[in-house]
Amino acid sequence: MTFEEQLKIKENFYNEAIRYMENAKENLRRAGKEDRFYVDEKYVKTACGIAYNGVLKALDGYFLLKEVEKRKGRKSIEYYQNNLGKIDKKLLNYLNSAYQILHLSGYYDGIRDIKTVSSGFELAYFVIEKIKP
Repeated sequence: MTFEEQLKIKENFYNEAIRYMENAKENLRRAGKEDRFYVDEKYVKTACGIAYNGVLKALDGYFLLKEVEKRKGRKSIEYYQNNLGKIDKKLLNYLNSAYQILHLSGYYDGIRDIKTVSSGFELAYFVIEKIKP
């Protein structure tokens, strides 16, 4: 893969992941705040789901750059964990934490604690920065 091809992949996947994060932040703004909690659970769940998908989008680009074999069909968290564990164990820690906060606690459980959701977004941005051009 040439340098130009790598740069194009980074730009495409990075820009798309950032677009997801911007959409997620917009949903959080709609949730409203009261004390240390977001008010509307629906918007928090949506925001966390979108942010988590931004992480996966960035990892898809990262795997493409690292020439990880593509899997047919739907990819599971285990697919991302197994492949990332072979490449970058530090980044795997960030993925696991983002998965716990954004996907499980945020999207499924609807956690509304502002600090917790914010830490999930920080983790997401850390993963996404790995493919920044």
